[in-house]
Amino acid sequence: MTDCIRADMDCAQTCRLAAAAMARNSEFINSICRLCAEICDACGSICEKYDHDHCQDCAKACRACADECATMAA
Repeated sequence: MTDCIRADMDCAQTCRLAAAAMARNSEFINSICRLCAEICDACGSICEKYDHDHCQDCAKACRACADECATMAA
């Protein structure tokens, strides 16, 4: 499950970056949110491969975050 853990960490770091960019009204919000959506979507795909409840919950959260970030990037 190292791929899952690695993806979770990438997703969490990118979400922190996106939140910080939004808080300071960065001129790069759209680009950062687009990247965040891509990473969160990829993380969701990886996590949903595993049957553990926490992996399925994580996949759902990642998909929801990806949807919100895509909306912000639009």
